[in-house]
Amino acid sequence: MASILVSGGRKIVGTARVSGAKNAALPILAATLIARGPVELTDCPHLSDVENMLKILRSLGVSCSLEAGTAHIDAAKAERCIMPQSISKEIRSSIFMLGPLLSRFGEAVCAYPGGCEIGHRPVDLHLKGLAALGADIREERGYIICDGHNMHGGEIHLDYPSVGATENIMMAAAAVTGDTVITNSAREPEIEELQNFLNSIGGDIRGAGTSTIYIKGGMEEVPAAAHRIMPDRIAAGTLMCAVAMAGGEAELTDVCPEHIGSLISKLREAGCHISCGRDTLEIRAKGRPKEIKLIETLPYPGFPTDMQAQIFALCTVADGTSVIVENLFENRFRHCAELIKMGANITQKDRTAIVRGVEKLSGAVVYAKDLRGGAALTIAGLGAEGMTAVENTEYIDRGYQRLDETLNSLGACGS
Repeated sequence: MASILVSGGRKIVGTARVSGAKNAALPILAATLIARGPVELTDCPHLSDVENMLKILRSLGVSCSLEAGTAHIDAAKAERCIMPQSISKEIRSSIFMLGPLLSRFGEAVCAYPGGCEIGHRPVDLHLKGLAALGADIREERGYIICDGHNMHGGEIHLDYPSVGATENIMMAAAAVTGDTVITNSAREPEIEELQNFLNSIGGDIRGAGTSTIYIKGGMEEVPAAAHRIMPDRIAAGTLMCAVAMAGGEAELTDVCPEHIGSLISKLREAGCHISCGRDTLEIRAKGRPKEIKLIETLPYPGFPTDMQAQIFALCTVADGTSVIVENLFENRFRHCAELIKMGANITQKDRTAIVRGVEKLSGAVVYAKDLRGGAALTIAGLGAEGMTAVENTEYIDRGYQRLDETLNSLGACGS
């Protein structure tokens, strides 16, 4: 069981480059299965989730490698439409393979996906959308079995703007006959990123980033493609919360400030000074953070659920009382019990937490129970007295490229 040791009381100072986005890389890696020529992906983050997605691709006959931030993918010899259960159970994003498999082979078989246990994340919107495109779907003994030989374009309205369902439908619809319109689609930047990639390999998609996406079916053959993965807005936000917790100042490079507008607003409310350039961001924090009256997670462009735990950690030492409402996942307060071990004053009921800030947390041995919760506990350690040991850091490695090394480079001096 891996751990991170965090020595509290050290200010954050320096410059850090933001890595490529996990939540953009995973669906794009899945989409490479549709490409008929080799694909080069730069700024592809080296994460355990990415490694697992590459393992899934290799099991299907795809040639792929990842070295020094560049992934080389060639799906020309892909030959299987059945995903291995052992790997699928390790990664939630294995569900992204359904659309590309149907596009490539006209059939797909996958186990129900795994991932962090942050609450009920049904795949019914994925399956309903694929069924609307003509896929015949049945479930047997824990497997999802899809026949897509008669798939076609269609009109799909999502009951909820699910990011994963939007992406899966986009990947399936890009290659079938006929046009598709998705309404009430997710608007996250990662959706537009997937659109750009699919267009680079012969797709014809527009509207991503709005609530309606238009897809012209039938992809052109492109001999080769190259794409740079967008900056990780959650990694950038996590580093910003670290500065706000520890104090100091940092410059983030290769960041897209417009993707994190809701977080910037809340950190300014907490007293941080933030200035933004085209692809840079500077943040300064001095003294105890101020209370944040209300943080409520919402689909983009609202406050991201993937940043709730990190800003929660900051609120534990804020001067005043903060209220945090988690609207997306019912089990995403699992970090609360661990923060209480460190001296946090938290009252929680259902999806609402009232956080009364204390002057200082105390170092303790705490356990990451999911990806973002692990990052939050690391941030909490930066603002605590003494040493904090964050256990189960394999969760953190799923979504952050060497978070401990990045914080050390900024003066945190963990290990």
